[in-house]
Amino acid sequence: MVSQTPKKVYILGLTHSGRAFRPSDWSERLAGVMSQFRPGMMLPGRHFTYSPWCVPTAVNGTRCVIVDEALRAHNVMAWDFCMNFAKDNELQTFEGVPPVGHGAPAKKSHA
Repeated sequence: MVSQTPKKVYILGLTHSGRAFRPSDWSERLAGVMSQFRPGMMLPGRHFTYSPWCVPTAVNGTRCVIVDEALRAHNVMAWDFCMNFAKDNELQTFEGVPPVGHGAPAKKSHA
């Protein structure tokens, strides 16, 4: 049996028109809001760390958040919050692997 690796969605801090999204700490803010959604029980002090399902990082020098589909299985409303954040702010999203440069995405997402 082939095991599937969880799908990841990259939300880039670039709008569809190519402008940088502001404020510059948006990725940390989004991941901070999502920090309560994590595997296992919520333990004291764990809200000071990011959830493994919603991690801020940078790809090719652009701030982004990596959202793991395990978040959807755990809490579909939290998943929808992240996807709607990207949609409402017209942010570029990519599935699977990080985009290669800004002009050559790996696989555009329609999430």
